[in-house]
Amino acid sequence: MHRIAPILILLAAAPQAVAAVPATLYRSPECGCCVEYAAHLRAGGFDVDVVSTDDLAAIKAKHRVPEALEGCHTTLIGGYAIEGHVPLAVVNRLLADKPRISGISLPGMPAGSPGMGGAKTGRFVIYELDRQKVYSVE
Repeated sequence: MHRIAPILILLAAAPQAVAAVPATLYRSPECGCCVEYAAHLRAGGFDVDVVSTDDLAAIKAKHRVPEALEGCHTTLIGGYAIEGHVPLAVVNRLLADKPRISGISLPGMPAGSPGMGGAKTGRFVIYELDRQKVYSVE
């Protein structure tokens, strides 16, 4: 019995592998920045499945993305719709806080946002999809 106890203590103290959070990114087949955004999420520990579709509008409609808040692609993570090039820190905060909203959006394709080229020229305003109010400013 005395020989087993130290082994159990070592096993209990060993770091456990953390499963990557699954994500599904829907994109237009012609778009390359979406693939770059998927790489951004993967670097942050997400297991991203990229799905090309010729009917991205149907995905956006199904997840109630208002036209004014549409981005380049729609990503589903943890029950939320993440629209466009939302920075990883904001995605992680959303998943940690678990607000009662359907998702968030960084509308358009702002330069310097994750997955987009160019330099960031201003602050990124991320909106709640439901109420179209500001969720975060980065």
